[in-house]
Amino acid sequence: MALDLGIIGLPKSGKTTLFNAITGSNAQTSAFASGDEPNVAVVKVPDPRLDVLTGMFHPRKTTPADVKFTDVAGVSGKPVDKKEPISRQTLGFLSTMDALVLVVRAFNSASVPLPEGTDSIDPLRDIDTMMLEMAYSDLGIIERRLERIKGEIAKMKGAEREMREREQEVLSRISPALEEGTPIRSLGLNEDDEKAIRNYGFLTAKPVLIVANIGDDNLDQAGELEASMASYKGESTDVIAIPAQLEMEMAQLSPEEGAEFRESLGMGPSRLDEVVSKSYGLLGLISFLTAGEDEVRAWTIRRGTVAQRAAGVIHSDLERGFIRAEVVHYDDLVAAGSIPETKKRGTYRSEGKTYQVKDGDIMNILFNV
Repeated sequence: MALDLGIIGLPKSGKTTLFNAITGSNAQTSAFASGDEPNVAVVKVPDPRLDVLTGMFHPRKTTPADVKFTDVAGVSGKPVDKKEPISRQTLGFLSTMDALVLVVRAFNSASVPLPEGTDSIDPLRDIDTMMLEMAYSDLGIIERRLERIKGEIAKMKGAEREMREREQEVLSRISPALEEGTPIRSLGLNEDDEKAIRNYGFLTAKPVLIVANIGDDNLDQAGELEASMASYKGESTDVIAIPAQLEMEMAQLSPEEGAEFRESLGMGPSRLDEVVSKSYGLLGLISFLTAGEDEVRAWTIRRGTVAQRAAGVIHSDLERGFIRAEVVHYDDLVAAGSIPETKKRGTYRSEGKTYQVKDGDIMNILFNV
């Protein structure tokens, strides 16, 4: 499963700059370049474990996991229309995303004026504005759907009616919570509740990574800024501060030039990879690995996935004909130095269908179709 992250933000927040920095793209960043069609790019997930395994197995190819970034047109920042604060086209893109990367401005720049209607840089204000827009968007969808369901239920019978009534009950429960400012992701919905509303792609149900876009004049304030945003952190939300403009510029340099540039500015290592790693964490995703002479590869699954289901991520035949999985954890393989040595040490083992795969497990699936 490829992770799909939607990048959103208010005008002049630098969201497209962040998109360019992460993906190495050259999408236009001027205010006049924003259009209805999103910028899209697929990048490989950095995973040092693959490099180590490649050195051990010398495969014909090495395949990291993929992440797709979609940079949608900026939203207005003026949620005056509660029924449609976000355009339907933008909403159509965002509703399909696995998680959202919310970019807020935390930099001053003479060449980038303040957004209309504001007189200062205030990341916390902008976070609240975006959260409000997403809540209004979800409320508008719920209001329209509840009105339609009333007419539908009267014409239905049996299981179909029960399903609609269940949907109606969940939507009616969500609506007042959104009115009070509580996002759907914080309501603790159970599996049946989530199933009833899954097709709507509600924005406040999605995990959110908040990225404060800092400038080169406040690099030393990153930690302080993240601390100020701590109240937004939770099971399905996280925060990080990144100098998107600098990172975009360094992405155009060679590794040697980039390292020299960082040193001259007193910057630490790039934190762009954390956008992906934090998103993985918010979504409860992990990677298991396969390794051999043909290929070393990372596969993305949800935490708690059992071995038979994980095998299906590789190929449906492996899930259908699953016999068992031969498993060794990456750390144990590195400590032993080879597969034969892990067998001697007893860290190479067989697991059945219900084994819960762990991050960093290296698996060989035995099957018969």
